[in-house]
Amino acid sequence: MSNWLVANMHKTAKAYGSWPSSISAELITRAAPGLNFLQSHGERLFWIESRPWEAGRNVIMCREADGSIRDLLAAPFSHHSRVHEYGGMAYVADDKYLYFVNGADQRIYQLSLTENKQPVPITVKGPRFADLILDSARQQLIAVCETHHEDREPENTLVSIAIDDGSLNTLVSGADFYAYPRISPDGKQLCWIEWQHPNMPWDCTQLWLASLTDNALTDQTLIAGEDNNEAIFQPQWSPDNQLYFVSDKHNWWNIYRIEKSAILPVLEMDAEFAKPLWQFGMTTYDFIDAHNIACVWTAKGIWHSGFINIASGQLSQIDCQYSSMQALTCHGDKLFVVAGAAAVPGELISISPQAAVESVYSPATLALDSGDLAEPQSILFASGSDNQQVHAFYYPPTNAQYCGIEGELPPVIALCHGGPTGSADSGLNLKLQYWCNRGFAVVDINYRGSTGFGRAYRHSLAGAWGIADVQDTQKAIGYLTEQHIIDPQRCLIRGGSAGGYTVLSALTFTDTFQAGASLYGIGDLETLAKDTHKFESRYMDSLIGPYPERRDIYLERSPIHHAEGLNCPVIFLQGLEDKVVPPNQAEMMVKLLKEKGIQVAHVTFPDEGHGFRKANNIIHAMESELAFYRDVFNLKDGT
Repeated sequence: MSNWLVANMHKTAKAYGSWPSSISAELITRAAPGLNFLQSHGERLFWIESRPWEAGRNVIMCREADGSIRDLLAAPFSHHSRVHEYGGMAYVADDKYLYFVNGADQRIYQLSLTENKQPVPITVKGPRFADLILDSARQQLIAVCETHHEDREPENTLVSIAIDDGSLNTLVSGADFYAYPRISPDGKQLCWIEWQHPNMPWDCTQLWLASLTDNALTDQTLIAGEDNNEAIFQPQWSPDNQLYFVSDKHNWWNIYRIEKSAILPVLEMDAEFAKPLWQFGMTTYDFIDAHNIACVWTAKGIWHSGFINIASGQLSQIDCQYSSMQALTCHGDKLFVVAGAAAVPGELISISPQAAVESVYSPATLALDSGDLAEPQSILFASGSDNQQVHAFYYPPTNAQYCGIEGELPPVIALCHGGPTGSADSGLNLKLQYWCNRGFAVVDINYRGSTGFGRAYRHSLAGAWGIADVQDTQKAIGYLTEQHIIDPQRCLIRGGSAGGYTVLSALTFTDTFQAGASLYGIGDLETLAKDTHKFESRYMDSLIGPYPERRDIYLERSPIHHAEGLNCPVIFLQGLEDKVVPPNQAEMMVKLLKEKGIQVAHVTFPDEGHGFRKANNIIHAMESELAFYRDVFNLKDGT
């Protein structure tokens, strides 16, 4: 009896890519609502739950002292800030009230936590707000404010907002961007980070500190980042009024503290205690008390949790089943964090310093056989002229009931994450499992420029976007081909946003892939440089070169100007309200492919922006993409 028959004797043999699957597109929208942005105040714990089945509405959830959980926002209210277009944390609470930014009008609302009343707006329409904090002593909020103008780019400031009448007072201005305003426990000081064009917050930022009076900031002092050679993340005050922050000045994003005007490491290790600041309010550490820090960090693509004794610098790592973690806060004497794993949906868990791990809130109901979920395998392969080691997660085709036909190798989908300063995550991703369960292999690539592998690795994409990332996708396919585990004649590539640019570049400038999917991806770098929003308007200075000075590079690396090299099928999925990557990017590429007579599909969503948030659109997008792949490779529709 052959090894293949022994391994698959209880399964039905069927061509890879055509397996029936219980992981439907509808299941994806209902099984795993997104959890994020935890906060703790008193005996209450708060977080945001994103619900695709409610048109992407973001609900603020509250866990009371008795353990009961309730929704705080009734429809149509939705927590969503549009500062930087990506938003992020935009709520804060005290004992009596919740203050939050409403998605529809971007106004800040006040909601009673003790009475059954409708939210009341306290700001006028116009300005956008994010990163709200409460200054109870002065009865005001402090927030990042973004004001839009018709004749120039938006202006970003730090403002105070009077709770009684919503009046605004500018505290800090002059920098292009601000984040993390945080008040010291004694109420006397305010810290924040700021940065200037053309930097992104993972390139170079500065940490500032000032004395906070009733109406102004005084004694503004630059604390860190003076040399513009470090990216600072999450400044935070300890309970005993000491300032901490994360910096990558020694390559790895580690935690530091200010002690008598000196900057001292809390713990030095080859790991990342930060993520790229695409959204406001991201957290990777918090204080159990003045002597102990609860934290999460990533090493070699896997997230871990633990506790640091500040005095000794000793880290106690917690061993648990979770490999993906984000959005933590300390509540009571425990760490609370959103955690998941390849076969575990994201859930809210608590971790005690004594290593007790408990599930607190599991919104997903995942009725799947464990045999239907692929487990990631970390792989490393050399790429580039210096043979840089590149990381990826490989997911084999996995189905409890079906296997491939003996002697057949599966088609493979190379996933290109967005950013490009993003990373492949090992947590449960039903959008990825959707493919594996139907008989596709998937390789999720942390190409050069990805986060989680140090500053040098993150900056190795500088000046090389569209080259290094494409090389890495090719090398990933080459590695898997050498291992004889994928079919090199059936290679697909898919990605969204910046990942969509890698897709189109790989399809245009190489012949590694036979088809691809661009989800709100970039085809024309020059158009993006001219049309995109403020936050990313100078992003490509480092990735490509300054525009218009190096317009030649923009033209050279834009797939739309080299359509003669694009000779394979492509599906484009695009929201028509996208302000980050305008819809005309896809429209131009579709037109060129049609003129060449190459198979192309163009699926648009009039009610979506950058990314798809609504359940019916997510379902339509995934089913359209699957049908396209099966048509390209003449695979039977197994549903």
